[in-house]
Amino acid sequence: MKTNKYVEDLKKKSAVELNDELVAAKKELFNLRFQNATNQLDNTSRIKDVRKNIARIQTVISEQAKAAK
Repeated sequence: MKTNKYVEDLKKKSAVELNDELVAAKKELFNLRFQNATNQLDNTSRIKDVRKNIARIQTVISEQAKAAK
């Protein structure tokens, strides 16, 4: 249920907002990987969550691009 609401919120956003959110998620993933490499990351499952969120954002972006054509 939580992910469905997240996807619905993504679908309401514009392309610019989605790109901004994608950049922020990629930065977060980079930071998480860096923390994991230096053994500072406590919750390693957060990496998986962020990767899935990136995929969700990219899916919504591609859906909107197809709808615009």
